[in-house]
Amino acid sequence: MHPDTYKRPLLFLLISLIIGISFFYKPKPGPRDVYTFLPQKTVTLTGRVEGFYTAKPKSNNVILKVLSVDGKPAGGKVYARLPDFEPQWKDTLRITGRLQEPYGIDLIGNFNWRKYLAHKYVFTEIKSESVSIIKPAAWPWRVLRSVREDILRVFNENFEPSLAHIAGGVLLGERGDLTPELFTAFQDSGAIHLLVASGGNVGFVTLMTLAFCGLLGIGRKKALRVTLLIAGVYTLIAGADAPLMRAYFMTICAVVGYYLGRNSGVWQGLILSCVVILIWQPASLFETGFEMSFLATAGLIMGLANYPVPAKWPKIARFFAQIFVATLSVQLVLLPIFTNVFYKVSLTGLAANMVLVPLASVLLALSFAYYVLSVLHVKILLYYPTVFFLEIFQKLVEFFAGFSFSSVPVTAWGVAAIVAYYAVLFWVFHIPQKAFAKKLLIPTVVIILGALSLQIYNNSQTKVYILDEWYKNTVLVKTDGNLFVVGPQLNPEKIQNALRKVGYLKAQAVFITEIKPSKFNYTGLASLVVYPFENNWPEETDWTFGKTSVKLIWGLHETQTGRLWQNVGYSGSEKDDVSYCFAVKKQTEFCVGAAAEFVRLQNRSIEPVLNHTVEVRL
Repeated sequence: MHPDTYKRPLLFLLISLIIGISFFYKPKPGPRDVYTFLPQKTVTLTGRVEGFYTAKPKSNNVILKVLSVDGKPAGGKVYARLPDFEPQWKDTLRITGRLQEPYGIDLIGNFNWRKYLAHKYVFTEIKSESVSIIKPAAWPWRVLRSVREDILRVFNENFEPSLAHIAGGVLLGERGDLTPELFTAFQDSGAIHLLVASGGNVGFVTLMTLAFCGLLGIGRKKALRVTLLIAGVYTLIAGADAPLMRAYFMTICAVVGYYLGRNSGVWQGLILSCVVILIWQPASLFETGFEMSFLATAGLIMGLANYPVPAKWPKIARFFAQIFVATLSVQLVLLPIFTNVFYKVSLTGLAANMVLVPLASVLLALSFAYYVLSVLHVKILLYYPTVFFLEIFQKLVEFFAGFSFSSVPVTAWGVAAIVAYYAVLFWVFHIPQKAFAKKLLIPTVVIILGALSLQIYNNSQTKVYILDEWYKNTVLVKTDGNLFVVGPQLNPEKIQNALRKVGYLKAQAVFITEIKPSKFNYTGLASLVVYPFENNWPEETDWTFGKTSVKLIWGLHETQTGRLWQNVGYSGSEKDDVSYCFAVKKQTEFCVGAAAEFVRLQNRSIEPVLNHTVEVRL
C-alpha cells in the first residue's frame, strides 16, 4: 500500500470518531425508548422482528424493533423471550408480558449480559405471556427467510448433527448446538471464526459470481450488477448482521468507484463503511465483532498489499503462499482481541487455518450446491462429496485441537501493551517499503517507550478490586508484582477470569477468612492457599512477598452504623473468622474485612456494590 493512502481525510475522520466515541460516548436509551415504560411491569407492545431467533431450552429469543407500548408510540429495541413461539424475521408481533432490565453482573473479566445488549442498543427485556402476529412480513422477506430455513432443514435431514451444524455455520453462520467438545475444538484450533457468516463469505460469493459471469461471457458492468444482486441476497439470507453488511457496503463502494472511473480501492471502502457505521451506531465500536471484522480486513489488505507473492512462482505455490500471508496477517492483528475475550491463544491456529480456510471455501460452495441439487431432486450427485469434505473438515479441526499446546492460557492485554503491539505490527507490515518504514521507526520507538513506561507505572500501583455477586464477595489485592485473593466466596472460574483480566494466570496466595468449609475448591487459583486456624493463628502469623507483607488478624466487622469491631477469640465454631492486613514497602495501608465485606483504610471503609466491581487505587 502506498504511504499516501494514510493521508486521506476519511482516515483522519475515522480516527477522530474512534477517539471521540471511546472517551465521550456511552450507550443510553432515548426519550421514547421502551426502557421508559419499565415502571409498568406488565405491558402489551408491538414490534418488528429484527433478526433470526436463537433457540434456548425454555424459549426462543430475538430482538424486536419496538413500535408501540400499550397503544402509545414508542421506539428502541427489546430482547424478547418467547416460550412456545417461533418468531419469524420481519413479522410484526403483539406481545403481552413483563418488562425488566436485562440481567447483568459487572464482575471484572467476566461476561456482562446487560452491557452486551446495551452495545446493541437494547436496554429492556420482555418475557411473553401471549404472542400473536399482527402483520406478516412482506413477501420478499418471507421468501428470503424460507430459503434460509429450507437450507438448514436440508442439512439437518441429510447429515449427522455435527456435520449439519458445520455446514450451516460455514454457509450461513448458523452453527446450531455444537457439542461442548466440538465447540472447544474449534476454539482451540483457532477455527471458530469459520463458523460465523463473515465478510469473507460475502467476498467469496462476490468472486464466485464474477467468475461465473465471466464464463458465461457477460460484460463487466452487467456482471457487477448481477454480482451486487447475488451478494446482497446472500447477505440477507445469512442474517444481514454487522460484519456482512460491512462487507457488502465495501463491495458497493468498489462497484460505485468503478462506474465513476475512480480507483477507490478496498481500503477506502473499508474506511468509508466504518465511518458510516460509527456515525449511525456509535456503540458498534465496543462490539467485539466490529473490532475483529475491521482489524481482520485491515490486516488482510496491508499484508497482501505489502507482501505480494512473486508472480514467477508456480500457481499452486502462489496459492498457498497467499493463504499463509493472509492467515498470518489476520492472526497477528486479532491476537490482542482474541486473548482479551477468551484468555487463551491457539498455537496451532496458523497451521490449522492454512488448511481449514481454503477447505471452508470449498465447503461453502459444496454445501450451497448440494442444497440447489436437493431442490432439483438430484442431491445424490453431491451427497457423498459433501459428506466427505464435512467429515474431513471436522477431523482436521479435532486433529489440530488435539495437540497439548494447541490452546495456551494467557492473561488479558492492558491498553498500553495493545498500543505498543499495534505500533510495532504496523511498522512490520510496512518493512518492504523501506523509505516509509524508516520514517515510521522513530515514532514507533517513541510509542513503545511511552506505552511501556505507562505500563510499568500502572503495574507499580497498589490496586484493590472488590467483586460482589448477590452479596457474595471476593477481594483481589494487586501490589507491586503480586496478586492476592482474599475472602473468596465466588465461583473459582469467575475469580480466574478476573485474575487474567488484571494480568495474572495465578495469584501468589489465596487467603481464606472463614473457618466453615466452602463448597468451592480454590487450590487451582494459587500454589498457596491459607486456611485460618490450621497452624495459622491471628496476631501470630504473617507472610512476606517481595515488598508486600501480609498479617493475619482477628476478624474485622462493621455494624450498620459504620462502627468497627473484631471477632476476637477462637471458639471452634463456624462463627470464627479472620482478616488480613497488607503493608506495601513497610507501610500498613489497608485491611480486608472478614468474608471480604469491606476494605478498611486508615480512617474509612470501602464497601462492595451489589453485582459490581469496585476498583480502588491506593
